[in-house]
Amino acid sequence: MIDYVKILQANYAGSEWSISSNDYNTLEWYSDTAKPTKAQLNAQWPAVDYSNQVAQVETTRRTQYETQSDGIFFEWQRGTNTKEAWELAVQAVKDANPYPSAP
Repeated sequence: MIDYVKILQANYAGSEWSISSNDYNTLEWYSDTAKPTKAQLNAQWPAVDYSNQVAQVETTRRTQYETQSDGIFFEWQRGTNTKEAWELAVQAVKDANPYPSAP
């Protein structure tokens, strides 16, 4: 489903608008720039959706690095674990949270 709010937030920062229930027909445009057409917004959705998916993967990875691999990194730095163990832990996080295919 196309999320017009996310498209407008991502690609029309600084523009003033309002929309109800993600319904393009309710889009009110208050900025001096031309109101984007529904076709224009629809065409922008794959890139915006992809960017949002990538951001979610990065957030998840960051959280999992903190809980699964950062401790091993510090152990390696103190000499109580190996670099290889840390690299394996990092790779496990990456494998569990792959990036989506680009549109």
